[in-house]
Amino acid sequence: MEEKRYPRLICDLGLLEHNVREVIGRCHAAGIRVAGVVKGATALPPVVDCYVRGGSDQLASSRIEQLERMKKAHPELPAMLIRVPMMSELNRVACCCEYSLESDTAVLEALDTACGRAGRRHKVVLMADLGDLREGWWDQDELVAAALHVERDLPNLELAGVGTNLGCYGAIVPTVEKMEKLAGLACRVEEAVGHALEIVSGGASTSFLLVHQGRMPAKINHLRIGETILHGYDLQKLWGVTDMGYLSMDVFTLQAQVLECRVKPTYPVGTIFKDAFGNTPVYTDRGLRRRALVGVGRVDVGDQSKLLPKDPGVTVLGGSSDHTILDVEDCPRALKAGDVMEFALNYTPVLFLTDSTEVTVEYRGM
Repeated sequence: MEEKRYPRLICDLGLLEHNVREVIGRCHAAGIRVAGVVKGATALPPVVDCYVRGGSDQLASSRIEQLERMKKAHPELPAMLIRVPMMSELNRVACCCEYSLESDTAVLEALDTACGRAGRRHKVVLMADLGDLREGWWDQDELVAAALHVERDLPNLELAGVGTNLGCYGAIVPTVEKMEKLAGLACRVEEAVGHALEIVSGGASTSFLLVHQGRMPAKINHLRIGETILHGYDLQKLWGVTDMGYLSMDVFTLQAQVLECRVKPTYPVGTIFKDAFGNTPVYTDRGLRRRALVGVGRVDVGDQSKLLPKDPGVTVLGGSSDHTILDVEDCPRALKAGDVMEFALNYTPVLFLTDSTEVTVEYRGM
């Protein structure tokens, strides 16, 4: 029998499909279509299949390679590029997806040329920056002018709509007021171009809170949702939403193997300077305590502080590229080398784990 490999990522496809159906069902009931964002799990094929079975209206990612792979597996569903494209990507964009988010007139013109060469017609969603200060036109008059430019001058592009992003960089809350501002901009664009827009995209996972609360303005008819489906964590834990228990937070679990476990000082001995990443760490002297070293590091999870130990009495202290150090003094288990520890996960670790060739993914629940 083949020996199990670690680190090991467990993905419960039954819980994932449950989350897909819960989120999309509520959005559809509110007249909102959903682009199912799969980049947070590196568009793993079984994960994408759950999004398809669960009713996603589009499949979305920020990565061209993922979109190309998804289109081969699911040509029946429109694909959406949710990171505004680089000039160097436009030939691939023209061929691998039906929709893209756009925020620059020069890119729109070059994309029109690329689509002409490919014999393809492509739908664009023009992004408005409503304060999060990532992509999008800040001046609404410029966005309206760009919309007219697409309509009048770029024959291989179709103006699908307008959208915004909130929460990802500036941590700006998607409020009703922000959504009403986007709705007002959509009305301005519709008046200028003389027809209704297909898409008014009100943001990503955090915007789902307004759907959950029944407060999303009616003009908003599209969301791009990833984390809320994959994890259900941020709104319930970071935002303190207590009535969202219909979403599972247990889709993903990390299993990592203990390398050693022994009592050591809690304050390094010697002259402290820089760690492997160029930082000067700060430590608290708590005397001698038992600590465990597990075989998973920053290369695998990005940020060890995001790991949530399932064993009681365990605290993540930190680590290096390939190791995570845990305080296990108060853990009831007598841990030793070879034991397997489990960790609950949120967005960042799964983003890294699913992209690593050194992590084994095991699917359950289907």
